[in-house]
Amino acid sequence: MQVETLDSRHLSAEDALAIGRLIVKVWPKPDKDEVFRQKQMLTMGQDYQGPDSQAPRSFVIREGEHMLAHAAVIPRIIGTMQGDIAIAGLCKVCSDPNMRGQGLGELVVRGVFDLVDNGVFEFSLFQTTPRVKEFYEGLGACVTENRFVNSLASNPRECPFWDEVHMRYPANRDWPSGEIDLRGPGY
Repeated sequence: MQVETLDSRHLSAEDALAIGRLIVKVWPKPDKDEVFRQKQMLTMGQDYQGPDSQAPRSFVIREGEHMLAHAAVIPRIIGTMQGDIAIAGLCKVCSDPNMRGQGLGELVVRGVFDLVDNGVFEFSLFQTTPRVKEFYEGLGACVTENRFVNSLASNPRECPFWDEVHMRYPANRDWPSGEIDLRGPGY
């Protein structure tokens, strides 16, 4: 199966809806239907002003008009005790439950991690659940124990991530110690 890269600044309504359907299939929530998810995807790249190489994008695998796997990257400049870092915020990683075990998730996540390997970003930073932690460790990521804050929030000391496991890629590169300011909401 082939991985496609979709620039979030120019995502079509049809592709955004197909991604929205996949997200709802994997994480059904009564208040977030496929149209809500479509709007999320369409706004992801709306205000981006940085370099084209770091533009927000989605990595997808599709069969016809159906999305089988998806991973998005949201660029973010985070604050650390050692200075600012441009990171690839990995989010919305999912694969069709009927297609699990075929390596599709790995293929779309590799699309994001390749941006790090190719020097576009220094790291990828993301959140996940304990159940999925091993999947990412197998791809070369590791848990980070930093405290995360969002200086732009009404409660800046509250962790902006909602999942309990915070990870970075790659594991074999020096990562800043101390508090990390996401300078925006969790993703």
